Amino acid sequence: MRVIVIGSGGREHALAWKISESDGVSKVYTIPASGAKENYFEGIDLDPLDGDAIADFANENMVDLVVIGPEAPLVSGVADVLRSKGVSVFGPGANGAQLEGSKVFAKEFMASAGIPTARFWVARSMDDVDRALSESGEPLVVKCDGLAGGKGVVVSETLEETREAASDFLSGRFGEAGRTLVLEERLQGREVSFFAITDGKRYHLLVPSRDHKRLLDGGNGPNTGGMGAYAPVEDAMDLMPVIRETIFDRVMAEFEKQGMDYRGVLYAGVMLTNEGPKVLEFNVRFGDPETQPLMALMLSDIVPYLLGVARGALPQAPVEFMPGATLTVVMAAEGYPTRPRSGDVIEGLEDVRITDDVRVFIAGADLDRKAGRWITSGGRVLGVTAKGKTLEQARERAYEIAGRIAWPGVHYRKDIGVTTTA
Repeated sequence: MRVIVIGSGGREHALAWKISESDGVSKVYTIPASGAKENYFEGIDLDPLDGDAIADFANENMVDLVVIGPEAPLVSGVADVLRSKGVSVFGPGANGAQLEGSKVFAKEFMASAGIPTARFWVARSMDDVDRALSESGEPLVVKCDGLAGGKGVVVSETLEETREAASDFLSGRFGEAGRTLVLEERLQGREVSFFAITDGKRYHLLVPSRDHKRLLDGGNGPNTGGMGAYAPVEDAMDLMPVIRETIFDRVMAEFEKQGMDYRGVLYAGVMLTNEGPKVLEFNVRFGDPETQPLMALMLSDIVPYLLGVARGALPQAPVEFMPGATLTVVMAAEGYPTRPRSGDVIEGLEDVRITDDVRVFIAGADLDRKAGRWITSGGRVLGVTAKGKTLEQARERAYEIAGRIAWPGVHYRKDIGVTTTA
């Protein structure tokens, strides 16, 4: 088999690596081309949003499967274009991708399906914001309706913070994505990520994982794309039957009700509250960085699941995982997430010995082949991932490796796998 993975981050490196481990795969392409990824796979210099060009390449090169990593190509309908040209795709079409592309659509979908979630208000003006605050009487979570690179969310501590965040978003900081807002009551509890691989009719749940989104230890600082993750979350394993019944079974019923052809992965960010699990949001792709520990822990060959879903026939057998735990520490550039610095030489990466228990996934780094040096090129630079018999052992290994890699201004959290805060 020949497989294309679309996307350039650590999530896509983890997916491409796991796919390449399959005995049935002879070639893995990555789009767009990346000097770092080409150390492992063949990069193709195409626009991830150009479905026609990708379809042409896939058909000319007898590609069996395309796996779409990030949300933007999904929301823009790249999967629809590829399917219309006979290419098997893992990833929902634009219709299903609205679950991430529009927070309003997602909340209305949950309400129709009876999925537990936070109380919410839709706001298109500051008058709408003031009415919501008057009804709630407490600070609210402010979310852009559209895609904002994981940064269009503010968890307010005061009423004034709610107003300031809403005013900032409505003023055009994120363009059209912030012209409509969802305001939600703030849920209290522990956040867990649940992923379901689904053909739109049946699904298999992966083991629960936990992402740490804030920049600083203790869940402080600004929101980021994610500073680390681990799997499984042991205190969530017993809740899997409830998660199935109250969330994913209802999602499948709603897919049928709406006639939605959904083929891919559905990611539910869930808050474990005193009243039970409640969905914070849906994403229509694998999470980053959660994908990195999940792929490292997965025992099953992932390719039959990806291909089966793409063709509308999910395999019967559930996805199996190894015993133990995996943990990923994200190493970020100075200035991340607002103004990350690039161009710094990474020391020590070439000396890391990749084993069955240790991997380093490349997110924002390039390889200068002439000089034989790794250079930072993005905000989240590396995902140092380690496996252990216990979470603590995995954590110790990951931090030991992270401690051997350095560049000017490198930053990473020191509490991944210890704190339950995001």
